Amino acid sequence: MTSYKELGLVNTREMFKKAVAGGYAIPAFNFNTLEQMQAIVQAAVETKSPVIMQVSKGARNYANGTILRYMAQGAVEYAKELGCENPQIVLHLDHGDSFELCKDCIDNGFSSVMFDGSALPYEENIRITKQVVEYAHAHDVTVEAELGVLAGVEDEVQAEESHYTKPEEVIDFATRSGCDSLAISIGTSHGAYKFTPEQCTRDPKTGKLVPPPLAFDILHEIEKKLPGFPIVLHGSSSVPQDEVDTINAHGGKLPDAVGIPEEQLREASKSAVCKINIDSDSRLAMTAAIRKHFDEKPGDFDPRQYLKPARENMKKMYIHKIVEVLGSNDKL
Repeated sequence: MTSYKELGLVNTREMFKKAVAGGYAIPAFNFNTLEQMQAIVQAAVETKSPVIMQVSKGARNYANGTILRYMAQGAVEYAKELGCENPQIVLHLDHGDSFELCKDCIDNGFSSVMFDGSALPYEENIRITKQVVEYAHAHDVTVEAELGVLAGVEDEVQAEESHYTKPEEVIDFATRSGCDSLAISIGTSHGAYKFTPEQCTRDPKTGKLVPPPLAFDILHEIEKKLPGFPIVLHGSSSVPQDEVDTINAHGGKLPDAVGIPEEQLREASKSAVCKINIDSDSRLAMTAAIRKHFDEKPGDFDPRQYLKPARENMKKMYIHKIVEVLGSNDKL
């Protein structure tokens, strides 16, 4: 067994406590590649921000669990090399779908895991979440649970429609499961197509889709029932239209891609929401830079030639999220 402490990682307990008290949110950036990891670490160091590097089950299979363990350790050492004496980096499992997967991640250096039983019957969700919590806490690993269902597609996580979290269930669920943080459903969604055109209105000046607002009334009701308890938002990419436009201008096809407006995420960050997940925006930033590079320099074939601008574009996006949206800069 490899403890996350041997790798220089931290869990989310103190990180979330400070975020809730300070009115900001910790960025949780999904990564699949070396370039994404480098960009995340560079952005976190330059902004002096704590950060959660998270991988889904599919990303872990893609990258290999052993390699991920060393990448996480490398991320900590890289941050120190860049001048951060005490980096606060979490390696987190996103949307774990079984006790066995969560246990395997804990045994291999993850400092935080999520068990997503949101599609299960209520009592089954509590039972397995509690099982994960008992094992995780024995190794000082923190656990995120989910109550409510998000629509959309992210790797192997897929749901046709969302079901908002029921505020009347949160006290019972958090108490009986023992989870350290709770992901809720208030209108965010996975993927780059978070809403259908029918769910949106169109800006008469630009013709762009305007998504429906998040259900802040549900969030505030949950805050009243669980005062100070760490709340998580999944599916919170903004789907920047400049990146979508770049992709479409250079051979891509992403019609009507739309995300969560950043002003709503900014408002959520000042509440009990202390972790906000961002994945699709990184994919869009990377793809936009690569498509643009190939269009302008079709003779290039060295991966470093197009992955370097992709890394820079992702880093720019990460810094923007940290400073302008989540407010986690200068918190180390």
